Order: sequence, then structure tokens, then C-alpha cells
Amino acid sequence: MNSASYALITGASSGIGKAIAFQLAEKGYNVILVARSESALKQVAKEISDTCHVDARIFAADLSDAASPIMIRDFCVENKLSISILINNAGYAVFGLFDKTEIDVQIDMMEVNNAAMVRLCHAFIPMLVEQPKAYIMNIASTAAFQAVPAMSLYAASKAFVITFTRGLQMELEDSNIHVCCVIPGPTSSNFMNRANMNALKEFAAKFEWPAPKVARIALRGMFAEAVEVIPGLMNSVSYAFIKIMPKRVAEKIAAGIYLKAVKENK
Repeated sequence: MNSASYALITGASSGIGKAIAFQLAEKGYNVILVARSESALKQVAKEISDTCHVDARIFAADLSDAASPIMIRDFCVENKLSISILINNAGYAVFGLFDKTEIDVQIDMMEVNNAAMVRLCHAFIPMLVEQPKAYIMNIASTAAFQAVPAMSLYAASKAFVITFTRGLQMELEDSNIHVCCVIPGPTSSNFMNRANMNALKEFAAKFEWPAPKVARIALRGMFAEAVEVIPGLMNSVSYAFIKIMPKRVAEKIAAGIYLKAVKENK
């Protein structure tokens, strides 16, 4: 690893993104932390620089703004920050029935979950190919395995992440860049609170994994050049089960859980 090399992590102020940032810093990577909250980023950056003794930069940005990815790229270019790892972790869910939820709120989610990821990949690939070895990690979700009523667009947005990542990896297979998709299940983070999924918190808590554990498995898979990484035996088994199960059956199970939760959330 080049000691001057940086890893850029979106959604780095909490959860999986924060855990990945710390673990990369422990490996000696300098980090660029991206999230909406400047104050939260400053705190994480201080913790990383104090404990890992690497350069920790921050860039506060709202990734629902289409201009943000290019602003992030320009920040790196202007400061001569050499990027060898891009972690597209930023993402969130909008919980509720599609026709009852404000469309602009849902489109903003798609901008973060999909468009920002695509723009960042496109903006940084020219920089990544200049490195001896480079990596892109895109974070999906086990929600992508089937349609999820009351989270229809979220599940679809994460299915997009998986398909896009696999295609991009094939395009870059003969390059120095490896592209990896991580597909976590429920993880300890601010995800449930931001999505206002109060009725499902207790249920999800039974299956949650600690973010550092998910991050460790994700990074191990990325550096081993896996194309897909599914942390947790239960999540891997669920994926295999869903592949052989009629989709309608899996979706009915999801509907029973999520549509009930929508009513209880009110």
C-alpha cells in the first residue's frame, strides 16, 4: 500500500461507513470521510487521527444533490489526494406506502442510493486506474433479494446496486480496479431511526450485527477480490433459499411483516 494513498468513504459518520473508515485507517490508509453532518465528521476524523495516526480529511456533502460527487472529486484533485479505495456506503430507506409518501422524498433517496454511487464511480475511476491496485466497494442490502412492500423503492434501489456492481466489475476485470458489492442484513446503525421504522425496531434487533463485524467481513472480502460479500451465515442461507423459492412466496412473507408495520407505525 502507498503510504500517501487515501480511501474515500461515504456515509462515514456512523454505522458501517464509520467502522470501515476506522478499519482502513488501522491498516495504514489515510481517509476522506463524507457525510451530511460536518460536526459528526469532525468528531470521527479526530478519533481516527488520534488513534490510528493517519491523515483524516472530511467533506460535508448532501449526496441527494447531483453536484456533490463532482465537488468531492474536485476537492481531492485540488488537494492532490491520491485515491486508491472508493467506498460507496451512503444510503438510507424511506418507509411507507409508495403512493402515500411524498415523491420528492423518495427521489432524494434514489439520488443517494443510486445516482450518487454511479456519479462517484464515474468521477473516480480515472483516478483509481492510476494506482498500482485500487478497489471500489458498493454497499447493497439483503432487501435487494426480493420486492419489499412499504419499502418498494428502497429494495429496488439496492437491487440496482448489485446489478450495477457486477456489470462494472466485468467491465474492469482486466484493469487494476476490483469492484465488490457488500450485501449486509440488519446492522447496528441509525438506519431504523432515519427511516422512522419504529414498529420494526424490536424485530430487527433480533437479527442485527455490530457494524464493526460487518465492516471487517466486507473489507476481507474486498481485498480477497470477491465480487459479492454477504456477511452472516443466516443472510447467505436466506439468499440461497430465496433463489430457489418462488418470488411470490418470499414477497408474501415480506408483505406480512412490512405492511403490518406500516399500520402500526401510524
